[in-house]
Amino acid sequence: EPLSDKLVQLGPRDLGNASVSGELDEVVAETKDLFSQPGSWCGKDQRLSLERFKVRIRAHTSRTRGVSLTRTIRELRSYLVGWRNYFGFCETRSILKELDSWIRRRLRCMQWKQWGRRRYRELRKRGVSRDLAWNTTKSAHGPWRLSRSPALSFALPAAYFDSLGLPRLAEA
Repeated sequence: EPLSDKLVQLGPRDLGNASVSGELDEVVAETKDLFSQPGSWCGKDQRLSLERFKVRIRAHTSRTRGVSLTRTIRELRSYLVGWRNYFGFCETRSILKELDSWIRRRLRCMQWKQWGRRRYRELRKRGVSRDLAWNTTKSAHGPWRLSRSPALSFALPAAYFDSLGLPRLAEA
């Protein structure tokens, strides 16, 4: 009998009933098996969940969207907090840390594109050395590649995004 049928049959009033305790143990055992399956993430399909998440984040962090960084983070905040509350209890902290890093990289890329011709001045204003700022600004690489550069990581560190209110998926 499928797990979902058992959960439907066991209503909230049945939980205190001693006759159902055997069935409840069986449901708990099946649930534990479900959580430990490869390819599933806390009982949900991992690939589908991650793809939906990334599509939503990409829509909010488009480089040509023309929205300020603070507004973008404000829009992302409720979605990220809800997503963390839903998936945060899982034991897959490494995936959550990778997603945190990916989101910050998307935001750095978006900010780099929005700086336009002011890129050198913005890097210098944020404490990047003259040579590093110049080499990064004159680089032939695109915004996505440069979003991982030392200059942008120094100018826009994780603490900067924390100060703007960007929630972390993998809380320390």
